[in-house]
This record gives sequence, structure tokens and C-alpha cells, in this order.
Amino acid sequence: MLEFMPVILFAVICIVLMFGFPVALSLAGTALLFAGMGLGLEAIGIDANFDSGYLAALPNRLYGIMTNQTLLAVPLFVLMGVLLEKSKVAETLLDAMALLFGAMRGGLGISVTLVGMLMAASTGIVGATVVTMGLMSLPTMLKRGYSTSLATGTICATGTLGQIIPPSIALVLLGDVLSSAYQQAQLDMGIFSPKTVSVGDLFMGALVPGLLLVVMYMVYVALVAWLRPHMAPAADREELMAELGHTSGIGMLLLKGLVPPVVLIVAVLGSILSGFATPTEASAVGAFGALVLALAYRQLDWATLKDVLRSTTHVTTMVFLILIGAALFSLVFRAYGGEHMVTELFEGMPGGVVGATIIVMLVIFLLGFILDFIEITFVVVPIVGPILLAMGLDPIWLGIMIAINLQTSFLTPPFGFALFYLRGVAPPSVSTSAIYRGVIPFILMQLGMLLMLTFFPQLATWLPAQFG
Repeated sequence: MLEFMPVILFAVICIVLMFGFPVALSLAGTALLFAGMGLGLEAIGIDANFDSGYLAALPNRLYGIMTNQTLLAVPLFVLMGVLLEKSKVAETLLDAMALLFGAMRGGLGISVTLVGMLMAASTGIVGATVVTMGLMSLPTMLKRGYSTSLATGTICATGTLGQIIPPSIALVLLGDVLSSAYQQAQLDMGIFSPKTVSVGDLFMGALVPGLLLVVMYMVYVALVAWLRPHMAPAADREELMAELGHTSGIGMLLLKGLVPPVVLIVAVLGSILSGFATPTEASAVGAFGALVLALAYRQLDWATLKDVLRSTTHVTTMVFLILIGAALFSLVFRAYGGEHMVTELFEGMPGGVVGATIIVMLVIFLLGFILDFIEITFVVVPIVGPILLAMGLDPIWLGIMIAINLQTSFLTPPFGFALFYLRGVAPPSVSTSAIYRGVIPFILMQLGMLLMLTFFPQLATWLPAQFG
């Protein structure tokens, strides 16, 4: 029984999280409980296979989190996203895109996808994108005769693009975890001058798969509109213009809504891709640019600024508390020999590295039904990452595979957060079952992207190699 303590610890963590307890406190509290059990059993002479020396590393771990330069990008990107949400850039852009494409069948769905892509590349916050799109575009799509499932599925899936299209907070967190895992894997292999993988590498690796997902979404909407015109009918441009309340032309709307976010995206991503700035430095540029935009659109007053800073502090505090809890969990898991258990399991698995990768991806996908992406990133990836990387996998490819897999966790019932966000702002006439039905094709498309990356890993590794 005691030799299976790592498995029991992991299972108890999952059960506690499913009951809805705070993530950080669940991780830290459960880990401390099991550490106490291990120390107590050792004290009464029972061999619990618990190495208490691992706990001595906790202060250094916490200090490392506090001084981590990469993680400074988290509050700055969150600040950038919240400021852009308040500046109403997306509202103007969505109106312009709706007027531009709305006269064609499926045009409103394509407009939502394009605007969602730009919001993902400028905010990186899934909740902000889904709520904004749900409030602004869902009533118009339903009024124009769109199928409820198609409209809700498109909005939810487009919102999750913030997970994969940089600058993404998920990629920042995943990059930091994978960087540590990659260095540990090389040290385990006897390489004492290890190479590193940066958040910037993951940003570059995610660009092509992220854009391909956007194309897949638009092709799907266009095919549905072509095969079943009643599900995505064309809208009358004059009626749309009257409904949206715009008297100026489409060109002026596009200029006002498209240019500012594109300039900001180019400033942030361009500085990273060119090597001119690190992701942390670029996040500061993005936050400053978002502040300028909010001021230019006259959407920033003292009350709004306080609200923005409060939201930023709330999200940042949550992330760092989870980091601390995950660090404690990781140490206790290793103290019970969990790392060796997982290594032996993977090495004895049929199919070698291929079989191990398939199992890990399947486990992450299934955990996405019940856990949040932050929980999976901080609990699962530090356990399996070093082992898979030591087996020879490319760290950038593995990171993008995990990121897209985690993207599905926002869409998979019952705990898909994108579903919750849209349910909260959707009209009462929209049933929850319609939202669930609508996201199924998009989940399949994301899984299809995982297959494409499996057979064509260059989709993730080519761009970082060009700039490396």
C-alpha cells in the first residue's frame, strides 16, 4: 500500500479539486497532509519510503518563483488584456468585420473568428474574449437566423484561441515549467551545460498551428453555410448597419478598429521574434501600448483604472499562489519516489517514447474534463515533462502539443470554462445542451491539429529554428 503513495497523492489531489476547493490551497494542503503522514510513519518506525530531505528545498523553490524574470510577464500581459477589454477596440472591430462579411452566408461566423484571432493575439485572455463576443455578436447572430449550436460553438472555440496564439499567458506558464523540465532532463542524461527553451521559442512555435486552427474554423463555418444555408444565412448590410448604429463607412470602422490592435500585436510579437526584446520586456511594451489605446479611445477614468488594477492583481495573485502550492506538491510527490515510479512506468511501456507520449496526451485530455489548464500545467507537466524530454522529444514540439491539448479543456464538458463564460452571458433562450453540441466539431478540429503536429512536427519547430 505504501509503495503506491504517489498514485494515492495524485488521486486525492484530483478528488479535492473536483469538489471545488481553491486550487492553491488544495495543492499545498494535500501535500502537507501527506508529508505529515510520511514523517509520522517514519517517526514510529514504519518505512513509508518518504525522503524528508526534499522538503528542505522548499525555501529555494519559493525564492526562485519570487525572482523568476519570465513570470514577470504574467501580470503585464494580464494588465494588457484587461486594458484592451475596457478600451472597446474589439467592439469597433467586430462591427466593421460584420459589415464587411455579413452579406455572405456564414459571414458573421467568419467575422467572429477573425476578431477572436486578433483579440487572442492582443489580450491572451480566454474569458475576456468569450464574454465580449457573447455579449456583442451572439444576439446579432441569433437574430439573423444562425443555428444556436453553430453560433455558440464558434464563439466558444474562437475564445480559446487565446490559449495558443501568442502572447498567451498559458504559453508563458507552460514555457517556464518546460524550461525547468528540459534542464532537469539534460542533467539526468549527464549534460551539465544544458540548453534552454524559452517562452519566446514557444511563442514562435505556436504561431503556425494557431493560424491553422483559425483557418480550420473559418473553413468549417463556410462549409456549414454552403451545405446547410439555413444554419448560417446571409445578412442584409443596410439592416446590419442600422442595427449596429453606425453611419460612417466600413473603411473608417476598419481603420479605427483594426489598425490599433494590429500595431500593438506587431510591437509585442515583432520585438520577440526579431530578438529585440524578451517576452517579459515585450509584455511591458504591450501593457504601455494598451494604456495608450485606452486613453486614446477615452475609455479610461479613475474608476476604470482601479477596476483594471484590481482584476490584474486578482489573476496574478491566483497564478502565483497556485505556483507555490504546485511547488510543494511536486516536492512531496518526489519525496515519495513518484518520479522514479513514473519513469519506470514509461520505460516499461510498449511502444517506447511513442507509447509514452500517446498515454500522456490521453491523460492530459481526460484530465481537461475535470481540471483547469493551470492545474494541469503545474501538477502534471512537471512530473511527465522531464521523463519525456529525456526520451528525446523536442521541447518546443512537446510544449505546443500540450498547449493545444490544454486548449480543449476550455471546451470539454462538464468543466469547460469557455462554456461557463458563454452560459453566463447568453440569453435564456440558448440552452446549455445547444452550447455543448456546438463545441463538439471544434474539439474534433483541435484533436485533428494534434494529429497534424504528430505527423508534421515541423509545423511547430520550423519557425523557432529560423529565428534560433
